[in-house]
Parts: sequence; C-alpha cells; structure tokens
Amino acid sequence: MSKHGRILVAMSGGVDSSVASVMLHEQGYEVIGLTMKTWDYASSGSSSKETGCCSLDSINDARALAVAYGFPHYILDIRSEFGDFVIDNFVDEYMAGRTPNPCVLCNTHIKWEALLKRADKLDCEFIATGHYANIRHQEENNRYVISKGRDEHKDQSYVLWGVSQENLSRTKFPLGSFTKAEIRQMARDMGQLELASKSESYEICFVPENDYRAFLRNKVEDLDERVSGGNFVLTDGTVVGKHQGYPFYTIGQRKGLGIALGQPMFVTRIIPESNTVVLGTQEELERSAAMVRNLNLIKYDRIDAPLEAVTKIRYKDAGSLSTIIQDGDQMIVDFHHAVTGIAPGQSAVFYEGSDLLGGGFLM
Repeated sequence: MSKHGRILVAMSGGVDSSVASVMLHEQGYEVIGLTMKTWDYASSGSSSKETGCCSLDSINDARALAVAYGFPHYILDIRSEFGDFVIDNFVDEYMAGRTPNPCVLCNTHIKWEALLKRADKLDCEFIATGHYANIRHQEENNRYVISKGRDEHKDQSYVLWGVSQENLSRTKFPLGSFTKAEIRQMARDMGQLELASKSESYEICFVPENDYRAFLRNKVEDLDERVSGGNFVLTDGTVVGKHQGYPFYTIGQRKGLGIALGQPMFVTRIIPESNTVVLGTQEELERSAAMVRNLNLIKYDRIDAPLEAVTKIRYKDAGSLSTIIQDGDQMIVDFHHAVTGIAPGQSAVFYEGSDLLGGGFLM
C-alpha cells in the first residue's frame, strides 16, 4: 500500500509533467501516468511533422519514463470529444468575430473531466498536472483556491480559472513552488538529459505552424469566397480599404493589416454581419471598462460588493488594477486606468494578491 494513495498524473511527455510524476512517485504516491491524445495534424490537412503533446514521440517519451520508474502508463484517445467541443468552438468564435481561448476550454471541459473519469475507473483519489500554479483548501469558506506559481514567468493560473470546485478538490499541482530552471535541473539530476533540454511550444496544439488562418480555411468551406473583400473603415465610418476577411483579424492587431494610413492603426472592432473591420488609433483602442460572461469564481462563492482586483485580459498581460462587481453570472470590470486590446472571446482573470478570484470570457 502506498504512503499517500493512488494518483493519476497527466503526462504530456514534456519536462514539466514528467518531473511532476517522478516527484509524486518519490513522495510515496502510487502513480499512474496518463497521456491524452487530443489531436493529430492529419485531421487539419497538414503535411508537417507532428510535434508537441499529441505527437508519437511525446507519447513514447512519457511511456519510457513511466517504465523507468516502474509505474503504469496509459494512453487515452479523446480526439472526438476534443474536436467536437474545443475545435468547433475555436472555429465558431472566429466566425462570430471573437478571439477564442482554446486552452481554457480544453482544461475546463475536456482534460479535467477526462482525467477524473479515468481516475475513478482506476480508483485514484487525486489527479495531478504539470501546471505552474498552487492550490490550497481555504477552511473559512470551504473553497479550493488556486494561486500563482512561484515562477512568475511560467505561472499558468490564468488558464485554470474555469476548473470547478469539485474538480479542484481532487487536484494536485506539484510544480507550483518551483521555477522552470529548478525543474530542468531536477530532470538532469534524474539522468534525463534529453528531457531536461526539451524545448517548449507556445502554439495552439491543433494549429499547424501556428497559422490559424490556414486552419480556418481548411475547416470552413469556401471561407475566402465568403469573407474576402470586406471594408476597412475608420471609427467615423470612412472606408479606407479592403481586407482579406474579418475572421483573419483580432482586436488590437497592428501588424499584417496590409494598409498604410500614415500612422499606426489598430483593429478596434470587428463586425461580422457586414464583414467590416474597424481601424483606429492607440487612443481609440483604449477601454476603461469591460463585461465578462460565463463567470466561474474560485476564491469566493460570490462577489456582491465592489472589490479591488488585478485583472488580466490575456495570458502574458501584467494585469491592471480594477474594481469588479458580480452581476449574476457576469462580472462588471472598471479599470483604474484605460487598457488596450480588450478582445471579446479572450479570458479576463481576476486576482487578489497571488490568489485567483475567478474569471470569464470578455464580451
């Protein structure tokens, strides 16, 4: 019988989840490794070599590590569920003029659910991932609270705002108190030199070469014919040129517009109904407030009174001071200073100090 019980670890084949699994194994957990196959490039029409967490090399790396340390390893094919939910949403959001956040949806609706379903079948009390974040149980209100990882450059709490309290109650984040450099050194100390030097991918796992425009063209029949030739307009409605199609632009975009207007111009609004892309100056891109939908709260069950928080509107955003107040399943955000690049469809995530208050999707 193991010291701490049985735990199912999501293993992508990368250095983070691999070290996490060994760490838990050495702490006395009965570890079972699970690699989820979410996607293959052939489905996207790509002829490039498959890389990242879904590749055969990564699956083999995860299995080899499990064999070396003597714990079981399984492969779970969730391509159908992943495609039906995450990819369909990705396409639908761009076609609606919004910018999707597939990693949040995958964590919330696919990976955690798939892990816990398999954990139950394998009699595992807990699941674990290689995310750089921390989790604790807050006694006063019986909530499970996510907080930022120690490594501020690798902190991944932003993409975890949608995980439910029930699922968090069974989740471990072994890497939360370590830096990336320390994890790589642990891999070297384990004798896993190739693993320690593995590069990281910041691309969306199902978009080859990170070219989402080509991906959309492959997924949406006759897309170019349907959306090309729409108007670029200024804020006052003046037509200043033609664009390639509204799904190929995002709020805040400046580069790649293919139009010169004598000063830096940004995408400030996308109107899918008329295939229109509105351009404006940096000042016209600024916003002092936002509404957030599909709210999921982490630290508190409700936020009834105005609360000062730091709001991040994208993963690499440093965050902005704001006052937030809940309105049903939405959050009203008043920024203390104007922010740029509020893109509908992206996540807005709220922090109180290092603690994750919750998040939702920008409207």
